[in-house]
Amino acid sequence: MSSQTQGNPPSMLSFFTNRFVQSILLSGLFLQMGIWVRNFAILLFVTEQTNKDPLAISLISVAEFAPIFLFSFIGGAFADRWRPKRTMVICDLLSALSVFIVLLALVYSGWKAIFFVTLISSILSQFSQPSGMKLFKLHVPETQLQLGMSIYQTMMAIFMILGPMLGTLIYFRFGIDTAVAIMGTCFLLSAAVLAFIPSNRKVERAPTANLSQEMIMGLRYVISNKIIIYMGCFFLTAGMGLGLVNPLGIFLVTEHLGLTAKDLQWFTAVNGVGMVIGGMFAMSLSKKAKPHAMLLLGFVACAASTAIMGSVTLVWLALATQFIFGLMVPLIHIACNTLILNHTEESFVGRVNGILNPLFMGGMLINMSLVGVLKAQLPLGIIYIIASSLFVLGSLAIFPMLRVRSTKPVNQVKVA
Repeated sequence: MSSQTQGNPPSMLSFFTNRFVQSILLSGLFLQMGIWVRNFAILLFVTEQTNKDPLAISLISVAEFAPIFLFSFIGGAFADRWRPKRTMVICDLLSALSVFIVLLALVYSGWKAIFFVTLISSILSQFSQPSGMKLFKLHVPETQLQLGMSIYQTMMAIFMILGPMLGTLIYFRFGIDTAVAIMGTCFLLSAAVLAFIPSNRKVERAPTANLSQEMIMGLRYVISNKIIIYMGCFFLTAGMGLGLVNPLGIFLVTEHLGLTAKDLQWFTAVNGVGMVIGGMFAMSLSKKAKPHAMLLLGFVACAASTAIMGSVTLVWLALATQFIFGLMVPLIHIACNTLILNHTEESFVGRVNGILNPLFMGGMLINMSLVGVLKAQLPLGIIYIIASSLFVLGSLAIFPMLRVRSTKPVNQVKVA
């Protein structure tokens, strides 16, 4: 499995001196910078160019989220066929190439090509992200998978706070041309860092299996694996719960608490700080708590904080529950990713990831689209109770999973 010895449990020092860990975290740093500059610079640019046209602005979200549903499973299947290191490097290089092509288009007044950056980058990420999961499976000892997921999630949480400020600052200070150039440079730097990851192991597979056959094999693998079925319940209910809670923040602040729309920023900031601390909290728990326990804690705490958030009128209590909610979200993400890696054979990681991620995003987007209808028909507190109930359902799916005996993954790899 890993290059680490199996005799003694690996230490924290061995984790951070692991060349893969160093490379993947530095690559993630560059990617997060590029993604957040992309998200906000393009949003602000399109808003200015179209005079706040709602259709044009919504197309940015379409370009960002549609590939998740269209390419996630396909990308996961290809990630299982291809060498993950090579896949990630090529995806970053193609992302950088698309960015620089768009930069040339901007020079010649073709501003609408800016949508191309988001679309291509989002498509390529459906191939790159499951490959990153496979690399974790290959190069990180099983006892440290949860720690690795915690550190990566913490970095993403930090950028959820700093990213919007970074993207906005670069756009207004330097303009869209410089922002696009920075995006491309970040993708190139990520590819350069990934090139230093140790060589992949070669996967032994039947040479006659084509892509469609492997996709069918992936579906059968998921259906036959009860633990993954239960994880599908976690992903779906978590996405649906977040899909209800996230858009209601503005109504909670203005209607329920009697504050102004500008005060929403404090709730967003508290949630972001909670996510950062939650990632650090997960790191401290990684050696002590099993992912099942972290998942249960996350779902129960999210259910309780959501129910309280929708029923109180005290600002300090609403802020406190918002903080707790942000604190628990990383625990859910980290535990789910750790369970995928622990209970999925290496040759199926990409396809399992390609099935579960759309469940989460689909549940979130469906409920986000229903919020307007529900808000017109139901009191705000009732909608928060519905969201809380979804997290309760997620927690209930944990208990039958505990009774399932996990089969030891089949060793299907050999060192190249």
